[in-house]
Amino acid sequence: MLKRRALNTLTIGVLTTLAITSFFVPVSWWWFVLTVFSWLVITLFGSFLIRWNYHLKSYHSNKTIDENWVSITFDDGPNTEFTPKVLKLLKQYNAKATFFCIGKQVEKHPTILLDIIDHGHSIGNHTYSHSKSFGFFGLNRVIEELRKTNMLVKDLTGLEMKLYRPCFGVTNPQIEKAVKARELYSIGWNVRSLDTTPRTASNILKRITSRISKGDVVLLHDTSEKTIAVLEQLLLFLQENHLQSVPVDKLLQLKAYA
Repeated sequence: MLKRRALNTLTIGVLTTLAITSFFVPVSWWWFVLTVFSWLVITLFGSFLIRWNYHLKSYHSNKTIDENWVSITFDDGPNTEFTPKVLKLLKQYNAKATFFCIGKQVEKHPTILLDIIDHGHSIGNHTYSHSKSFGFFGLNRVIEELRKTNMLVKDLTGLEMKLYRPCFGVTNPQIEKAVKARELYSIGWNVRSLDTTPRTASNILKRITSRISKGDVVLLHDTSEKTIAVLEQLLLFLQENHLQSVPVDKLLQLKAYA
């Protein structure tokens, strides 16, 4: 997949070539517009599609794993109503998962975060605010969001998180620099449930089960009753198909904590 730096170099090269050529033969200005427009479209898609690894390397799956492992991941918690239900189901099916936690939610529900760890699951950084405008934050603000969430968790648990899940799956040059500055691993997914959309629980379950195989990372959110219904059926499906959910750091063979 084309990376940002390679595309930037290519775009500059094309524009330079067009400019030099225009000194000798007429070159329509539309070629300049088309070049810039193409760069803009690819960059926009690359910023919103985390699996492109356009701005930075993210880990989405491990298809070379020998074991019949998958990893269920949850974003946007801890949630006082739904996270305990998730933990109960995971325990019932002897499954382990990874929870990417929002700093503000950790402040509100610290005991639930401790419960997640006590149940043997791993946790990761999902920014402090999960702001809808996070993709427009400057470098210092992004770094502060990641630092603040890590410090909240470290003060509470003694654990220094190494895993980071970009909110909304958005990446950009500032997020790339912040991830490198904080020495984090960016964790994506390759099975997106779309459980936060108006889709029904049965449609979401079908979307997951029709795609999942060993080595996959599933994206869910511990924020709704619909996800609880999907999770119960998904865990049953995994059990029947001899697949085991493990923490994402175990699947990807990364360190969850410093």
